[in-house]
Formats: sequence, structure tokens, C-alpha cells
Amino acid sequence: MGMVQDLSRAKVPPGFRGRSAWFVQLWWMVQALFFHPSPQVMYGWRRFLLRLFGAKIGRGVLIRPSATVTYPWKVKIDNWSWIGDRVTLYSLGEITIGESAVISQHSYLCTGSHDFTRPSFDLYAIPIHIESEAWVAAQVFVAPGVTVGRGAIVGACSVALKDVPAGMICAGNPLKVLGRRTMRRD
Repeated sequence: MGMVQDLSRAKVPPGFRGRSAWFVQLWWMVQALFFHPSPQVMYGWRRFLLRLFGAKIGRGVLIRPSATVTYPWKVKIDNWSWIGDRVTLYSLGEITIGESAVISQHSYLCTGSHDFTRPSFDLYAIPIHIESEAWVAAQVFVAPGVTVGRGAIVGACSVALKDVPAGMICAGNPLKVLGRRTMRRD
């Protein structure tokens, strides 16, 4: 077998980060020193920091201090959504999260990957969309390019490599539709 991959040829494409290297490093320092150590109740402070670095964050968004955001300027979270403990928004590409959506603890939204067909292992990014009223349960991996439809549920410990249909409950690896989400009228 010949050479499969030569990482000495790997490089970040020009403009890929969307900001200069120093700005990226500044965000990572601010995240480590001011975002992560902030007390649980300081949701407004974390919204402020993310907005300061270009994120579009709606009203009433709750982001836990242990959440990690790679590039805030590529993130949009609509009103009243929740981002749980140790969620990673690996925002090499854009991540949009609709209104009243929940991303539960330890979930990983991954917009970036590598082109394994090229020896230089080129980096690329494809946006992720979590539509309004969706719930990405605990420890879910959402792959680049996936849309989780409005009101859909992705069950705990699932792997979403393809779009999740609106209003459906899906779970597993591979992800399977388990049924339609129904709401009780209290």
C-alpha cells in the first residue's frame, strides 16, 4: 500500500477560521479564564461573552459554564434554547440552533472533518442546523451537514450522521426512526 496520508502537507485553508489567529487565541483564553469558571447562575455573563465574540444569541438562552464553543462568530442560538453541561459546539462551520431547542449534556455538534481521500487530509466544514423545539439528548454526536428537524428528538447516546425528520423520535447507531413525537395537552 502506498502513502495514504502525509500530515506534513496539512494546513488550515485561508480564511477558514473566519477571524485572525490572534482573535481565535483571545477567544480561547477568554473562554478558559472567564466563561468556564463563571458561576452556574451567570447565564447573562456567558451570553455577553459569546455576543462580544460575534455569536448571535437570543433572549433567555441558557448556556452552562462547562459548554465549549470553538468559534462563537459561527454560532447562532435563538430565544429560550438550552445548552447543557459539557456540550461541545465544534463550530468550524456554522451552527444554528432554533428557538426553544435543547442540546443536552455531553453532546457534540461537529461541523468539521477531514477529506481522507487526499494525502494532505484537508480540513473542511459543513453547517449543522438544529431546528426550533428539537431535543438533542445526552451524549449525542451530530455530524457535519446534519439538520435536526423541528420538534424532533435524538435519543441519548445516538449518532446522527444524516438528517433527522421533523417531529420524529430517533435513536441509535445507526440512527433509526422510533416514532412520532406527540404532545400531551395539560
